[in-house]
Amino acid sequence: MNLSEFKRRPASEVRIGQTLIGSEYPVAVQSMTNTPTADTDKSVAQIRRIAAAGCPIVRLTAQGRKEGENLENIARVLHEAGDRTALVADIHFVPEVAAIAARYVDKVRINPGNYRNEHGELEHLIALCKERGVALRIGVNHGSLGKRIFNEYGDTPEGMVAAAMEYLRECRKYDFDQVVVSMKSSNTRVMVYAYRLLIGAMDREQMHYPIHLGVTEAGNSLEGRVKSAVGIGALMGDGIGDTIRVSLTEAPENEIPVANMLVEHFRERPGHFEVKHPERYSPTAFRRRSKIMIPVTHDEPHDGFRILEAVSGNPTAELRAAILDLEPMDQPVIVKRAYKESSLELVAVKAAADLGPLLLDGLADGVWIDAPQFTAEQIREVELLILQAARVRFSRTEYIACPSCGRTLYDIEDTLARIKERTGHLKNLKIGIMGCIVNGPGEMADADYGYVGAAPGRITLYKGREVVERNIPQEEALDHLIELIKRNGDWVDPAK
Repeated sequence: MNLSEFKRRPASEVRIGQTLIGSEYPVAVQSMTNTPTADTDKSVAQIRRIAAAGCPIVRLTAQGRKEGENLENIARVLHEAGDRTALVADIHFVPEVAAIAARYVDKVRINPGNYRNEHGELEHLIALCKERGVALRIGVNHGSLGKRIFNEYGDTPEGMVAAAMEYLRECRKYDFDQVVVSMKSSNTRVMVYAYRLLIGAMDREQMHYPIHLGVTEAGNSLEGRVKSAVGIGALMGDGIGDTIRVSLTEAPENEIPVANMLVEHFRERPGHFEVKHPERYSPTAFRRRSKIMIPVTHDEPHDGFRILEAVSGNPTAELRAAILDLEPMDQPVIVKRAYKESSLELVAVKAAADLGPLLLDGLADGVWIDAPQFTAEQIREVELLILQAARVRFSRTEYIACPSCGRTLYDIEDTLARIKERTGHLKNLKIGIMGCIVNGPGEMADADYGYVGAAPGRITLYKGREVVERNIPQEEALDHLIELIKRNGDWVDPAK
């Protein structure tokens, strides 16, 4: 693809219930329930709320046989009422449950990192999917690579791609093309790099499966929206993405308007911008183009910076072309864009998707959102969030918080709010708040501290990858977390 022009990546057609993705179909949005899948009434009610928000595809966890079998009841209640929302079963660890779910749902998601395929389980699942017209998602998570892949590649994007390609080759072997692929991470740089590597690997083997995009554990509020928009926007700007999920630690129906903002924003990207020196940019490797150590916001000193303002309907491509043609090529650059929208959330999502990728790829050294309808403080806050989401400047505590699902062992939304209240004043610190152990310890691997559900009402605390305390009563766990941060010298008095 020409770096300066937006064009959707060609993808084969996949049917998920009544929704078609890939080919020339619009990008579809997804979400996931956080109710117990064994509870039919609660799950059906939440699916209906998600669908009413504008979401045609909803995923449910099926961690055991009981949850897998109950998918039949959930699907029956919805279908009898004429509700055609596509249902997806999320499977970890138990291939037998994937086989059960394939009898009732429209798509099954398996994770190569924890799906056992020692005795032909994948071949059996593919046969079941073919029989009913069920799609399959090969969903790789940065935090849960299998032991063999991890030992060979480490916790890397290359390992994620290797895991995905093994399973995609198996699908091709059995002549099964109703396949979707995802490469999720809470680290936007890892996530974008992994997807770009995957596309290269698929292209070399003439694979054109649709791509599902998402930044895992993005958190909540404006921070979660900006982080998601930076990662998803970088790939949608490349023309990659056939279905997306914005993972927020909030009610799942809150994810849908944000996802639809991104879909609408990337519906068209007009214009062609000539790039005279494409060798200056590698779309799969991060390198800073200047020696600026701390990228700036618009209201900070920027003597010697070149200010480049986008005026077209394809700001990322326009600015990328302008930056790559700069002489001298290492001159610091601030990327600027005007936004007239009256919603701060919409401005933040659009600016993150437009400008964040240039920071993520090391091409820019500052960001300037021109939106005088908001206060200077509001704009600076969004600009700092974009810099942090692009992982070029950390100005606050980063919360790697999962959106929760039926596996979650405590009220993660309330817990995240309480942890933020106690630790939000800290800087340059990463805290993982994870609902369970499926992706928890791995997905928060680069966090300084971790708070992970271990059993109902019980929490395990981590320092980095190391377990520090196990099975703490939840009512005591936050105090224990604060004490752990203090013992390690990372605490700062809020009054200072």
